[in-house]
Amino acid sequence: MTVPNDTSTPQTPNPKPQTPFVCPIPKQQYENIVLAHGAGGRLMHNLIDQVFAKGFGNPLLETDHDSAVLEHNGVRLCFTTDSYVVNPIFFPGGDIGTLAVCGTVNDLAMSGARPLYLSAGFILEEGLPITTLQRIVQSMQATAKEVGVAVVTGDTKVVERGKADGLFINTAGIGICEKDLKIAPRQVREGDVLLLNGDIGRHGMAIMALREGLRFETTIRSDVAPLWGMVEALLDAGIEIHCLRDLTRGGLASALNEIAKTAGVRIAIDERSIPVRDDVNGACEMLGLDPLQVANEGRLVAFVKSEDADRALEIMRGHPLGEQAARIGQVTAGASPLVTMNTVFGAARIVDMLSGDPLPRIC
Repeated sequence: MTVPNDTSTPQTPNPKPQTPFVCPIPKQQYENIVLAHGAGGRLMHNLIDQVFAKGFGNPLLETDHDSAVLEHNGVRLCFTTDSYVVNPIFFPGGDIGTLAVCGTVNDLAMSGARPLYLSAGFILEEGLPITTLQRIVQSMQATAKEVGVAVVTGDTKVVERGKADGLFINTAGIGICEKDLKIAPRQVREGDVLLLNGDIGRHGMAIMALREGLRFETTIRSDVAPLWGMVEALLDAGIEIHCLRDLTRGGLASALNEIAKTAGVRIAIDERSIPVRDDVNGACEMLGLDPLQVANEGRLVAFVKSEDADRALEIMRGHPLGEQAARIGQVTAGASPLVTMNTVFGAARIVDMLSGDPLPRIC
């Protein structure tokens, strides 16, 4: 009902209370597998800890290293396995075959083991051209010959069209530890110096530039390469290496966080000493990525005794894969595991491993 000449203030609905903006914490628990579980970051490590380590738990798995060192009749053998689902299967600087051999050889090398033998398992998609498979096999053989390993056993399966993106490869490797030196994350000590063998982020950016059609003045080529030759040179020189880690999924950031957690140490690195190519840095800026979290396939970080650091750096720089080798940081004292970085602006920031999955299917 309308009241004539009503001059009272009209009633308005109560405004909704304003909710302050809160940045959400990245989700860490999922009921089903998501792509991020394979990205080398926090979700992958949660999956490993909660499912695989809990299900298969044993002292060899608890070393948290790239391969297992097995002692038999006084001989120290090294064993590792890896699977490759990179998309696309051909990319600047390599292909899935090169990647499969290098990745497995490098995992053996990170334990100080001379690579000896590989297995190769192929999951092929119906419709894959035989010429494509032949090209991949030739890449694998050429890389294996370069390193001095042989592919001695394998398996082949075929799945329906649309089920495998062409092909997936699984490789396993056996090597031998010839030096009486234990190289593992738990050997890292306060005062150890960190050495990086070259520029970072190239493999991940080579894949992403190809996928996204990004164009630069020069083509970004993957750094995929076998690292055993450089590791062998360090071992032959008697360098006291405490830990080696190749910087694959999750990049330098994830590798250092993994080691800090396992060894129970703090690690401090210097941003100005970490080489990053201009085109890689530009691509990362375009895509909103941190080069520290981008995958590599021919890069390692070595934790060496401080007294050996200068000589080790000289040896690395004398190898073709270490011409840009740099001293990037040191293991420091601290109450809890942590990785920090002195930035180009003179401030310090925490370096965390990635949580989500900015670069799926890069290895």
